[in-house]
Amino acid sequence: MKFILSRFGFYVLAFIAAVTINFFLPRVMPGDPIQSFLGRLAMNGGQITPETIAALEALYGYSSSTPLWEQFFHYLHSIMRGEWGMSTRFFQPVFDVLGRGMLWTLLLVGSYLLVSYTLTTLLGIYVAWKRGTWTDSIITVGSVVVSSIPSVVMALAMYFLFASNLGWFPTAYAYNPALDPTMSAEFVGSVAYHLVLPLMCMVALGMGNVMGMRSNMINQLGEDFIVMGWAKGVKDEKVMLQYGARNAILPMITSFAMSVGAIFGGSLIIEIIFNYPGLGQVMFQAMLARDYPLIQGYLLIMTIMVLGANFIADCLLFVLDPRLRTQLD
Repeated sequence: MKFILSRFGFYVLAFIAAVTINFFLPRVMPGDPIQSFLGRLAMNGGQITPETIAALEALYGYSSSTPLWEQFFHYLHSIMRGEWGMSTRFFQPVFDVLGRGMLWTLLLVGSYLLVSYTLTTLLGIYVAWKRGTWTDSIITVGSVVVSSIPSVVMALAMYFLFASNLGWFPTAYAYNPALDPTMSAEFVGSVAYHLVLPLMCMVALGMGNVMGMRSNMINQLGEDFIVMGWAKGVKDEKVMLQYGARNAILPMITSFAMSVGAIFGGSLIIEIIFNYPGLGQVMFQAMLARDYPLIQGYLLIMTIMVLGANFIADCLLFVLDPRLRTQLD
């Protein structure tokens, strides 16, 4: 319990540091969200008065005349109350805007984690067991080559080949816009159909994890308890899965937690290219509009997810690895 509490305290401090960066980072970017909004208002023939500017600053909680430190403490107080401000791009509460995109991003990223880590873990175990064979060479070299392709290049190539040219998959949206979003078989099938191509792209980019699992597995196969298992005549399948793989998978838990931020960052690019209505699209539009509240809300969600994933990974390692508990005792 002492270990869990110490890790929790560490992540609380990390959260405070991330929130501080989250507040100041958008403000050092060029541009002004209020002026950006007023520019769009003027282009549409709206009348701009001092009263209009004062009302907008009060609505969005931003004022160029208010000191940054005062804005910062107001921001912290708002976070604690669950008030993340109003979006200057969508004219809606940040929580509502992010909530709509979060649903689709979690579906995409969750599907990726399930498919990719299951596939790469099994392939890593298999090629480690078959190391030195032609199967090992093909899978390891292929996984390294595919995962080395930049995400932009991979997404654009798949988009133009499978969606634009061949027409096998849709080019936009998370489901057929003609369907009502209900839990009908037709709607669920449409969601799955629109998910396939972005998911394929992310899984291909994550194939580099095969090498990590392969290395962990090979290291375990050289341990004394593996040799002892063979000497006792234990079946190869049991040695491979229960002796080797169970220990080799522990470092992958840490790797998974540390890659959460990169996974969401990669999904942002893929969502933009495939016009998938997740948080990536929301963040892209927020950056173009200098929407500080929405940018801060997005970064805050990413911070919570990354720190949460790492804390869960620490707890799992503490439970699954008896060596860690022994060292702490």
